[in-house]
Amino acid sequence: MAIEKKHAFDSIVERERGLRRGLSAGQMTMIAIGGAVGTGLFLGSGFAISFAGPGVLVSYAVGALIALLLMGALAEMTVAHPTSGSFGAYAEHYIGPLAGFVVRYAYWSAYVLAVGTEVAAIAVYMKFWFPGVPGLWWIVGFSAALIAVNAMSVRAYGTIEYLFSSLKIAAIVAFILLGAWYVWRAPAGSGVGFANYTAHGGLIPKGWWGVWVGTIVALFSYLGVETIAVAAAEAQDPQRAVTRAFRGTILRLVLFYLLTLALMLAIVPWTEAGANQSPFVKVMAETGVPYAAGAINFVVLVAALSAMNSQLYITTRMMFSLSRAGYAPAVFGRLTRSSVPTAALSLSTIGIAVAAVLNALYPQTAFTLMMSIAMFGAMFTWLMIFVTHLFFRRRYAGPTPAFRMWGHPFGSVLGALLMAGILVTTAFTREFRMTLAYGLAFVVALVVAYAVWYRRRAIVAAEKEASRAGL
Repeated sequence: MAIEKKHAFDSIVERERGLRRGLSAGQMTMIAIGGAVGTGLFLGSGFAISFAGPGVLVSYAVGALIALLLMGALAEMTVAHPTSGSFGAYAEHYIGPLAGFVVRYAYWSAYVLAVGTEVAAIAVYMKFWFPGVPGLWWIVGFSAALIAVNAMSVRAYGTIEYLFSSLKIAAIVAFILLGAWYVWRAPAGSGVGFANYTAHGGLIPKGWWGVWVGTIVALFSYLGVETIAVAAAEAQDPQRAVTRAFRGTILRLVLFYLLTLALMLAIVPWTEAGANQSPFVKVMAETGVPYAAGAINFVVLVAALSAMNSQLYITTRMMFSLSRAGYAPAVFGRLTRSSVPTAALSLSTIGIAVAAVLNALYPQTAFTLMMSIAMFGAMFTWLMIFVTHLFFRRRYAGPTPAFRMWGHPFGSVLGALLMAGILVTTAFTREFRMTLAYGLAFVVALVVAYAVWYRRRAIVAAEKEASRAGL
């Protein structure tokens, strides 16, 4: 049985060969941060604050707990099996081909649409300097530049993402230091200080339901931490890179999110949060520091570009994995001389086109629409990662991985229950009602597509593998 399982996963690794190992451990950490610190924090936090008020700190703490559990489960599986198909390949091997098919396509579609949320946010940010220029121009221009970067090589992508993420980290640290100084120096009666937490309806002004709904947006903010698992196939030393990235990423994300939100709520009353402008820009404008608002707007612009860059990379690799598995046309599994699947990259720009159309038709609500439909696939994938980890622990037949998830099985069970609860909650909210409606219809369509076109192919492939192994 152990030989059979090992051979089966070795065949998955073999079919996904060809990607170049050009990412360092430092770049892997920055890729994870780049994916997670983006529009969800710099613009989406305004939505979360409007739902939960100061209780948003609890919302983001719950999101951090889920992200921590997920990273633990994912790091263990990735150290055991570093491959570009990542959690899609793990679901295929440990649960079944249908699970692998649905997880890969759900995740791919989520991040194709998430790219659209980033470019929609870019249009919002550029209005700060150029209010009269249509957002469509910024969407097209910035998108073309990032597509060109992703088409060059994984080393070029890693270098750009490292620079982007370094700038974001420096800016967030500067924001925390400046914000802390401003709160500490604020005179009594100035309207600045931690009294803002209770001055407008109390700490939980919209009740615990508002805090729980805020968790939906908080979770959207953390989405992207799982990108290190996909990038592991192109890491120079996957085991060391994944372990180091896991430990460094979670600590930084929790500190960045909770400290920045705590200061933001102390400087600007939560009632002034909104989606027409980044709340970070509002805070900097409030401090009165010359050019601070423009500087932070530049940073949140870079953050959106960074997240978009990361998402283009991830969607391209997931489509590459689908193609190599036989679940998408073979052209999307082909590589250039630089080991880049450019056809898969081209297909993965669909979200940019959708965002451009929505921005032209509904400029005020484009970001909200893109976020609500993009969220399902990502949250469904997180749920399935927890489920897959439970199967992995029962069926894994190889040597003990260098990294082990603590508290098994309670961590994965808790993570799965929380994710399921958040997904169900979206159906009872006005803002995210489309999330579950779109998502369930999409999953049903995937299951039907698999049953009609791919089920027989998966059976034949399994028979070939068994025959090749002499079983």
